[in-house]
Amino acid sequence: MKEKEILTYMEKLGISREEAEQLWKDDHEDYVSPEMAEMERKAKQIKRYEKADAPRKKSTKERKIDLEKKKVLDSLIDGFMAKYPRMVQVKNEAEFSFTLNENSYTVKLIKHRAPK
Repeated sequence: MKEKEILTYMEKLGISREEAEQLWKDDHEDYVSPEMAEMERKAKQIKRYEKADAPRKKSTKERKIDLEKKKVLDSLIDGFMAKYPRMVQVKNEAEFSFTLNENSYTVKLIKHRAPK
């Protein structure tokens, strides 16, 4: 193993046998030079963004129903049904869909946040 690595260093790096042996010795020795210590310190400062092995747990947050928005949408649906008594499909408290003269329509109610 050692001999194979030394020969690889000599071939790939174009260095003498003595330099390759020294390089192998430096790689497999526990001695830490001041330059190596500085490089390790800088490497630890770099932020690493690695993906976790375990899949992330899904959030179990309950959806809040906006009662004010629901009242507004219900009054819109009531007004629409009074004039056009058609099949209406309601989605949450945000939108409703209907068909008129073979055309499909959707009305969506958006509540905007107050300006800062």
